[in-house]
Amino acid sequence: MVLVAPPTPGRLRHAGAVTLSIGGAESNVAIGLSRLGVPAGWVSALGEDELGELVLHRVRAEGVDTRAVRRVADRPTGLYLREEVVGALRVYYYRSGSAASTLAPGEFDAAVLDGAEYLHLTGITGALSPESAEFLPWAARTAREAGVRVSYDVNYRSRLWEPAAARAASEAMLPNVDVLLVGDEEARALWGWDDHACLDQLADSGPAEVVLKRGARGCVAVVDGERLTSPGFPVRQVDPIGAGDAFAAGYLAASLDGLGPADRLRTANAMGAFCVQNRGDYEGLPNRRELTAFLNQTVDLGR
Repeated sequence: MVLVAPPTPGRLRHAGAVTLSIGGAESNVAIGLSRLGVPAGWVSALGEDELGELVLHRVRAEGVDTRAVRRVADRPTGLYLREEVVGALRVYYYRSGSAASTLAPGEFDAAVLDGAEYLHLTGITGALSPESAEFLPWAARTAREAGVRVSYDVNYRSRLWEPAAARAASEAMLPNVDVLLVGDEEARALWGWDDHACLDQLADSGPAEVVLKRGARGCVAVVDGERLTSPGFPVRQVDPIGAGDAFAAGYLAASLDGLGPADRLRTANAMGAFCVQNRGDYEGLPNRRELTAFLNQTVDLGR
């Protein structure tokens, strides 16, 4: 999507200027991985419009493979607006009928997955249209049949669909998911579960790795039957948007590096902490050197 936001806090209606950027859960994860030196590709659909050009150029400039991005002549590129009022962020989506809402089963050829270790999907895609909801399990099954592991972030957005629909879509995914990521607030909104019940119930549904994101408090997880807790990093939060996607990128990168569960969780927390200290969905994400220095708590004087 294209992100429209005022450069300073206040209501959109009073903004004398706005900035154009991009955002989107899956593209954020791909960019986060690319910055860490992990090859990543993005499958999506964009309108044949200037906003589509903006998204495509920004994602491609981050080193993400965009060859599987389809352009749609008669559909606009998705848009979302953001404002900060009295310290609270408000988001407004304009995604109904967008190019991305045409994602459906058969969207990509399985050859796209050649050489891939993971296919990462999120619940936001399923919220865009009935066809997009069907795309998610189809994509997961296609990946599994190709020997590719599937990671899925529930990423519930109350402004896009109702809890019952989001819950059903996520539950339909579970048998084909290897790594499940879910926020604590999402778990309560969709299932009414507390942290412990969430981990136990979801782990019993299929995924070998279930990670519950708890924001500044870090995360808890069940990995191959073992329960782990990883504390967050104390940082000054500037913008929370995109932190969950940064977390996912960190977790997947650490998994690809062959790190154990505890180090995967710590790396994921570090990526989330990096993200919230900067404005924008992905702009503040680190490269490999910066992430390593942060994890080692190495002081960078900046000169």
